[in-house]
Amino acid sequence: MATLSINVSTVRPLADRVFVKISAAEEKTAGGIFLPDNAKEKPQIGEVAQVGPGKRNDDGSRQEMEVRVGDKVLYSKYAGTDIKLGNEEYVLLSEKDILAIVN
Repeated sequence: MATLSINVSTVRPLADRVFVKISAAEEKTAGGIFLPDNAKEKPQIGEVAQVGPGKRNDDGSRQEMEVRVGDKVLYSKYAGTDIKLGNEEYVLLSEKDILAIVN
């Protein structure tokens, strides 16, 4: 049986999908209290790792993506599919689930 090595450089999203590396969760609160793993909220900010070619229009042309590789983005809390590659966590989501580009 052949083994398949998957990493972020071998994954290419289709259509208007975006592959985002999830930022690390907050370790402690603003008051300085350390949070256990089960109390941490899923982060909503990440860095775009891969971008699909764009959604097809009715005439067959592709609509250009608004985000680029390397952009930091804010995305919907329950959007996308969580994927773990090695020690890194990613989320695969549609471009419409991205709320903003963070500077």
